[in-house]
Amino acid sequence: MALKDIMSNLPEVTRPVEKKVSFNVKLKWTLIILVAFFVLSNISLFGTTANAMQRFEYLAILLGTSFGSIISLGIGPIVMASIILQLLVGAQILNIDTHTDEGKKYFQGLQKILAFAFVLFEAMVYVLMRGIEAQPGFVTLVIVQLCLGGFLIIFMDEVLQKWGFGSGVSIFIAAGIGWRLFAQLFQFIGIQGTFESSGKVLALIAAVIAGDGTGAARALFPIIVTIILFLVVIWAQSLKVEIPLSFDRMRGYGIKWPLQFFYASVMPVILVSAVSANLLLAGGLLQNTLGHPTFLGNIENGVPVCTAAGCGFLFWVHQVPLLETIITGSFRAIYGLQALGHVLFYVLFSILFSVFWVNTSGMDAQSQAKNILSSGLRIPGFRNDERVLESILKRYVTPLTVMGGAAIGLLASVADLMGALVGGTAILLAVMILYQLYQNIAQQHAVDMNPALKGFFGG
Repeated sequence: MALKDIMSNLPEVTRPVEKKVSFNVKLKWTLIILVAFFVLSNISLFGTTANAMQRFEYLAILLGTSFGSIISLGIGPIVMASIILQLLVGAQILNIDTHTDEGKKYFQGLQKILAFAFVLFEAMVYVLMRGIEAQPGFVTLVIVQLCLGGFLIIFMDEVLQKWGFGSGVSIFIAAGIGWRLFAQLFQFIGIQGTFESSGKVLALIAAVIAGDGTGAARALFPIIVTIILFLVVIWAQSLKVEIPLSFDRMRGYGIKWPLQFFYASVMPVILVSAVSANLLLAGGLLQNTLGHPTFLGNIENGVPVCTAAGCGFLFWVHQVPLLETIITGSFRAIYGLQALGHVLFYVLFSILFSVFWVNTSGMDAQSQAKNILSSGLRIPGFRNDERVLESILKRYVTPLTVMGGAAIGLLASVADLMGALVGGTAILLAVMILYQLYQNIAQQHAVDMNPALKGFFGG
């Protein structure tokens, strides 16, 4: 009872009075939150002396943040809260029926409390373990700033869920990846503020002029891999199973309900990437505090390395620039084993999180059968019974959940190994998030054209 009292008194973003938020209102709030995100990412923390987190650029991409800014925590607290609750519910340690409205509200309330707790915990860990080092006497102030930024990210995510398109978790990641991709392609200013052809496009031109074949290949291949990845993901999004549905009260009218091959969409690889990012972060912070490597591995410049003393867990699951080692002639057998470990880690955990996400987000066969019936739709030729619909949908939902999770994990990990710009996982996330955003917009348009579909889409 005390926990429910806390949930009922949590600060929250007010829901819109209208049952259906208009397209223009959603667009306005999405743009406002995006601008606020970029502004906050450029506000540096006051009272810091050093920022050891800057070397974890890969983590910053996956966590939708800029280390050293007021939003250094990024989406980490939100994602970790979601992962933990999904694991507890999936293992039935927490008995929450997420198929009911009350169960969903209870799950979301717990997730919000846990996200607040992770904001406080991670802020203290970042500062006390000197990931972000505070000046003498400024420790508390830096922690307060990090907590403020973390709380803002949580509420900005809530604004987007209630008033905008998609979720803040997805959009913040896509925004961060977008400007980093542009920078990696066309960057021409070095760290010292001088002209430097560090962007791949400029590096390619410079290498061709200088007759440097290896340099040209190192600049060109990441661009090619990135383009191929874009095309493959867009093609994979067109793979789907279409189930014909008809209206009970309007004979002769029907729709085709598409089940995408990536049924759980981008969420499994977001969760796997967050786990990998937080493990790497924890390993670096522990090593920084203890002064020696731990069982997680030896972290140097934000990357796990293998030494005579051992390799550690993170080395075997971290991506290696496999294609670049082949181009430069520095390939070793251990890199092949590391690449295999990275692929297995992503594929297995993507399947696991895909199953958990489908079962806790209302995408399972039972929930979809209820949506179909409540919308006045049915599958032609079958009895209009929830159990019958559920058994039919399970034939498609379960295989698509497993195969889609495995495929997206494989695609992300292989793209990482091939050296896609800003990381294969990051590019995959960006493309699928943008596609999902397009689907949300198209879905709202479909509801506007046919209000009877509102219940089917969960509106």
